[in-house]
Amino acid sequence: MEIFYDIKDTMIVPECAATIGVFDGVHAGHRQVIKQMMDEAQQHGYKSMVITFDKLPQQLFVPGFQAQLITTLDEKIQLLGELGIDYLVVLPFDMQIAQLTAREFMAQILHERLNVKALCIGYDNQFGRGRMETFGDYVEYGKALNIHVFKAMEVCPDGFDVPVSSSLIRHLITEEGKAFEVSQMLKHYYKLTGRVVAGEHIGTGLGYPTANVVPDNAEKLIPADGVYAVLASIDGSEPMQAMMNIGKRPTFNGKQRTLEVNILDFKGDLYGKQVAISFVKLVRLEQHFSSADELKRQIEKDEVLIRDIFEKIIK
Repeated sequence: MEIFYDIKDTMIVPECAATIGVFDGVHAGHRQVIKQMMDEAQQHGYKSMVITFDKLPQQLFVPGFQAQLITTLDEKIQLLGELGIDYLVVLPFDMQIAQLTAREFMAQILHERLNVKALCIGYDNQFGRGRMETFGDYVEYGKALNIHVFKAMEVCPDGFDVPVSSSLIRHLITEEGKAFEVSQMLKHYYKLTGRVVAGEHIGTGLGYPTANVVPDNAEKLIPADGVYAVLASIDGSEPMQAMMNIGKRPTFNGKQRTLEVNILDFKGDLYGKQVAISFVKLVRLEQHFSSADELKRQIEKDEVLIRDIFEKIIK
């Protein structure tokens, strides 16, 4: 996959089929759009191209807006690269781009700069200043520019009666903690990376020493408070089975939200190390217990359940 960050560098690209969007998460719906675009490219002998942006539109227009991302730009680039596309164009979402109407964008960017001959649009995707155009408008603009515009099918994941979307995934991560369902929609585990810092050693006192993780990127979503089966990779190591607690530790009257991971059967010093956490399944939401002993008994049950989860995955 060849990546362009400046469309001035794309003047030599051959004829392409393309799709455009934010693609936060690179979820099953995005993959359907990209697959249909790639099928069109293969059918007509075009190269395949994905066009995305370096930031969310709200980050340009809404003062103080804090992005809540499923994937960082680097993660998104990596996931898109795994799909076998020929070109990825990362456009800077600035005022120059933001002020273009859909028709101007198609003429000045897609037609003149990117040599797009076919454009696959997601079933709910809109682009251009104001986002007022309909799919029919895009088709008409495309005809004038010799760009075939077609719409991708929507995707409803198993067990859901609504199409998969980035907004639905964000809700499931942050409000319900449904890590398994999210992985079905993303086609990969939701991941957080961070650095291990000193904690209060509460887990050690319970017989379950934990690494206190501070996320690297403040824009990444933090899953709902609870206990999770996760895979933990230390400084790029092979993923290890682990359990993670997110929350304020109400049993100990905690005030600050923490992310603590206990790597099963691991012994060693983790302070200062980089940890990548992949969320496999929610075990339970955060609870208040009447005593430390009651909490310890529950953690023991959590461990048994988490080991069982991983045993079933391995089988």
